[in-house]
This record gives sequence, structure tokens and C-alpha cells, in this order.
Amino acid sequence: MEKNNRVLLVDGMALLFRAFYATAMSGYFMVNSKGVPTNAIHGFTKHLFTAVNTFKPTHVICCWDMGSKTYRTEMFPDYKANRGAPPVELIPQFDLVKEVVAELDIPNVGLERFEADDCIGTLAKELSQHAQVQILTGDQDILQLLEQHVSVILLKKGYGNYAVYNEELFYSEKGITPRQMIDLKALMGDSSDNYPGVKGIGEKTAVRLLQTHGTIEGILENIASLTKSQRQKIESDLDMLHLCRELATINCEVDVCCGLEEALWTIDLIKMRKKFEELELKNLDHILEY
Repeated sequence: MEKNNRVLLVDGMALLFRAFYATAMSGYFMVNSKGVPTNAIHGFTKHLFTAVNTFKPTHVICCWDMGSKTYRTEMFPDYKANRGAPPVELIPQFDLVKEVVAELDIPNVGLERFEADDCIGTLAKELSQHAQVQILTGDQDILQLLEQHVSVILLKKGYGNYAVYNEELFYSEKGITPRQMIDLKALMGDSSDNYPGVKGIGEKTAVRLLQTHGTIEGILENIASLTKSQRQKIESDLDMLHLCRELATINCEVDVCCGLEEALWTIDLIKMRKKFEELELKNLDHILEY
């Protein structure tokens, strides 16, 4: 491993949505002279530049969802079905933010039928063989990817506020390993992603079961030792349990790649400023420490 390589994998949608709602709640959309809202792009760029200043990556890659239809929705049509259509003010910013990222010479990575998380997982697995990988997101699902050379930077409220996780911190906080988080979500479900898990099994019970038996397989092998109530709940929801584990698992084998050479963090100030001027994005230039 090249110790000096530090790759920042950015969860683009997580930053974009967070930036949008930070000002949209007060009705502030930063509409430019062409009538295009830019609040999400502005906030996204501010989050990105602040993280680059803080963590000093040598390489940056940005990963994106490519629509709401994925192999998970094919498996379980209710997956994320609780999420409404994006606000009309956000829609034009989806393509424009990728243009900004491209003008910063950061690769945009996404794949139809897969989520940004799957692209991040695949790239983290590959690039962690050659670099320290840090994942910038607001989504705790990504914590399952923690391993020796992969850490996760969770955005907190405001700019420049982070919770930085490695394997050890995760274990000390949660009492389980990052990989066990997949089985935890399969057992307890995920209301944000709209899948149920095992009806009646909450987080505390799920954590205890995994601490005792290790995995879902371990729980099923020892199902006779569970309480009658736990046994009945799991046995009656067995198919859903296995399905939810598939939904919860980030796919780290998808068909995306991005080499270190193309992800090298370099800024062409002329290109960047031209794009900012075109979209009328103000007060961003001064944030970045060149």
C-alpha cells in the first residue's frame, strides 16, 4: 500500500439532499438570473471543499444514485417507496451538480440499477488495497463498509462537523462489528429504507442475539435456545428476514472502476471559477485551501 494515498469517496446524493434541505426549509433556493435554483449545488460544494480542507485527500471520487429503480426495488417493490418525488426546485440541480464536479476534475461514478452505496462499496474494496479510503456521507448504512483501511466520515449538522468512524469506534459504540450491522438491519428492519425485518424484533433484542450467536445463521442454528416469543417471531418471518438481509447488504462487486490516476485531486482554478460564474455560485472560491 502507498501510505501517502488518501482517497475521499463522496456520497453525492447524501451531500446534495442535506445541502438542499438546509436552506429549502426556510424557502431559500438561491435562484440565479436564469431562474435556476442553486441552493443544493452551493451547499454541496461547500460541504465538499470543507471536507477536502479538513481531511486533505490526495484523490477524490464522487458517487451517485442513477434513479429510483434498482435491483433492490425489483426484489422488493416497497423498498424506499415511502420517499416522495424530489422537490421541483431540486430536480434541475441533479445534472448541474455533476457538471460542477466534472469541472473540478473529480470523476462522477454511477451505474443504472445500483445505488451510490454499491459504487462506493466496490471502489472502497478495490482502492483500499492501494490507499487509505475515507467515505464522506450522512448515511449510517455505509458504516458496514468499515475495515482496516476504510473509515467513514459522517456529516453532522452544519459545515465542518463530523463523526469519524473506524472499526474500533464502531464496535465500542454499537457492541457489534461493522459486518454484523447487515444482520442487525435484517432483523430489526429499516424504516428509512422501508423494509420491515422481523416483526416485533427491535434493536436491543437484535443486538443481543448477534452478540450471542454472531450471525443470522448462528441464530437459526440455535433457535431452540431462544425465548418462545423470539422463536415464533423469527420463524414466522423467515423469508422476510433473508430478503431484508439482501436489501441491507451493500454490493461491493458492481461493474464500476476508477483508477487513482483519474481521481487525483487537482484544481484548475480557471475552469472552476468559470463554472461558478456561469451558475452564479458566490462565496465558494475563498473556502478552498489551495
